[in-house]
Amino acid sequence: MESQDSSCTNMERINSHGYHGHHSMATAITTISLHKETKETLRKLGSKGQTYDDVIRELIERASIKELDERWNRILKDERFIPLDDL
Repeated sequence: MESQDSSCTNMERINSHGYHGHHSMATAITTISLHKETKETLRKLGSKGQTYDDVIRELIERASIKELDERWNRILKDERFIPLDDL
């Protein structure tokens, strides 16, 4: 990993945890840099006992579900469906 400028005081590095939920095997650990405000927002979004990794994974899952929902709604609005019996 490239070295970080130590004069950057508004950034923090956090480690994602090597284990997540029901996974039985250890996963690789990495470090990411975040603005302190971003880290605080993640902390506020999480629940007691959740890791930063848990919070980020939950946000990714929610974003994926929202994207799929928007896509499905767009298909329902813009596409014409033909019953299988009519094919």
